[in-house]
Amino acid sequence: MPPLFLLLFLLTVSFPPPSSPSSHSCPVRCVCYEHANLVDCHDQGFLHVPRGLPHGTWLLKLGENNLTEIGANTFIGLWSLRVLDLSISQIQDLRPEAFVSLFFLEKLDLSWNLLRTVPVDFSSSMSALKELRLNHNFLRRVPPNSFENLDSLEKLDLSYNQLEAVGPGVLKGLSRLRQLYLQHNRLTVVQQGSLDMLPGLEVLQLSHNNISQMDSDALAPLDRLVFLALEGNNLHNLKFKTFVSLRSTATHIQLSGNPWSCDCELHRVFSKILYVRYLHIDDYHNVTCHEPPLLAGYSLAWVDSRLCVAETATVLVITVTVLVTVVAAMVMAERNRKKNEMMHTQTQSPPS
Repeated sequence: MPPLFLLLFLLTVSFPPPSSPSSHSCPVRCVCYEHANLVDCHDQGFLHVPRGLPHGTWLLKLGENNLTEIGANTFIGLWSLRVLDLSISQIQDLRPEAFVSLFFLEKLDLSWNLLRTVPVDFSSSMSALKELRLNHNFLRRVPPNSFENLDSLEKLDLSYNQLEAVGPGVLKGLSRLRQLYLQHNRLTVVQQGSLDMLPGLEVLQLSHNNISQMDSDALAPLDRLVFLALEGNNLHNLKFKTFVSLRSTATHIQLSGNPWSCDCELHRVFSKILYVRYLHIDDYHNVTCHEPPLLAGYSLAWVDSRLCVAETATVLVITVTVLVTVVAAMVMAERNRKKNEMMHTQTQSPPS
C-alpha cells in the first residue's frame, strides 16, 4: 500500500468521522451546531487551537483569539472542513504543513494577523481552496511557488501588507484566479511576466502603492480583465502600448490620484485610450496634473486640448527664431562677401 494511502487509512481508523458534530464532543468554550456542522470558537481567548474538534465540522470559526502560531498537523482529521476562519488571532507564524489534511478546504481567512511571510509549502494539500484572505498582515514578501498548488483558487486578497514586489513565479499555478487584490502595499513596478500565469483574471486591484513604472507587456496576458485599479500610485506618464495590449471585451480603468506630468505626449496617450472601444477610464475627469507647476491641480480633461497648442506654439516660436537667425546670418554673409569683393577690386585696379 502506498505511504500516502496508508497514512490516510491509519488516520481514518484513529479518527472515525461521525456524521455530524455532537454536543458531547464539542470543545469547552466552543459552540457546536449539530445539524449545521458549524463549530464556533471565536473570541474565547484560546492560545492554541482547541483539541477535540468534531471530525464532521464543515465550518470552523477561530477568529479573535490569541493563537500566535499554527503548528503542523493542527487540523489533522478534519476531513470535512470547507471554511476556516483564523482572522484577528495574533498569528505570527505558520509552521510547515499547518494545513496538511485540509484536502477539501474551500475558504481560508488569515486576515488581520501578524504574518510576515508564508511558508514555501503553504499550498500543499489545499488544491480545492477557492478563496484565500491574507489581507491586513505584515507580509514583506511571498516566496516563489508558495501558491503553486492552489489549482482551484479564484480569489486572492493580499491587500494592506508591505509587499515591495510580486515578481514572476509568485503567482505561478493560479490558472483559475479571477480576483487579485494588492492595494495598499509598497509595489513600485508592474513587471513583465508577473501576470503571465493568470489567463482568467477579471479584477486586478493595484491602487495605493508606489507604482511608478508599468512594463509595456505586463498586462498583455490578461485576456479577461474587467477592472484595473491604479489610482493613488506614483505614475507620471504612460505608454499607450501598455493598455492597448489588453484583449478583453471591456476593461474599466481607474487612474486618478497619480502625480501626472501633463504635456503633449500624455495628452496623446490619453486621447488614444479614450478612443479605444473596449477601454474605459472611469475617473478621467478626476485625473489631475502635478507638473508643470503652472497646471498643478488642474484636470487633464480641462487642459488637454491646450497642451499640444502650447507645445505647437513653442515649436513655432523656436522655428521662426531659428529661421530669422539663419536668414540674418545669410544676409550678413552676403553683405560681407560683396564688401570683400569690392575691396579686392579696388586693390587690384591700376592707378590712373
